[in-house]
Amino acid sequence: MKAIIEVAPFGAVFDAALADLAAGGNPNYILSFNSVETLFSDITPARLELINLLARIGCCSVIKLAQMTQRDEAIIHADVTRLIELGLIEQQDDTNIGVPFETLEIHMTLAHAA
Repeated sequence: MKAIIEVAPFGAVFDAALADLAAGGNPNYILSFNSVETLFSDITPARLELINLLARIGCCSVIKLAQMTQRDEAIIHADVTRLIELGLIEQQDDTNIGVPFETLEIHMTLAHAA
């Protein structure tokens, strides 16, 4: 399964979900943002780095992530909490977190002049 992060107009996620259901369903996780600014306020380079690190090493604790990235544990905890809220990482047990996806894609439609 893969995670798809997209920039789409408000309500477009519902249209896409209906189209997926009509076509037999989509096994991918889709996370939509209504603007690039909103996307990059939640999906920062540091958070993408955490997702990538977790995907490489497998499940681990916030403490281990802080040690491996040499970042403050409180900041790592805040990033992990937000990524869990967004559905991009999952709590595996009482202390470990992991990435439930094999790939992550970011889609953005470019504006074209008429």
